[in-house]
Amino acid sequence: MSQKLAARLLVLFVTVCLVTGSAFAQTKGTGKKATPPAASAKSEKSATKAEKKSELIDINSASKKELMTLSGIGDAYAQKIVDNRPYRGKNDLVRKNIIPQATYDKISDQIIARQGTAAAAKKK
Repeated sequence: MSQKLAARLLVLFVTVCLVTGSAFAQTKGTGKKATPPAASAKSEKSATKAEKKSELIDINSASKKELMTLSGIGDAYAQKIVDNRPYRGKNDLVRKNIIPQATYDKISDQIIARQGTAAAAKKK
């Protein structure tokens, strides 16, 4: 009798684990939802955000002045960014201790590190 009870508890435990695992594994839908007419102002704001994202600043080729337009980047940080080029990824700014993490968090969505552009910028 105790073996049957142990087997039933084991089956129940496995079932609960599978159900909870599949519940946590589900992701949010990525399909577009219909926007209500009142949300037109919000869509205009998102359009301007999309325009800003298309104007990413390349940290491997941007001038010091361009870098200084970023929030939290002054003359000293801009010079350090220029002096330590090239970067393999934009997170190199924090990894190489060029700027602090808090500053990187502010500008990470505004910058990009394209490969091969630093050499082209030095030639010019």
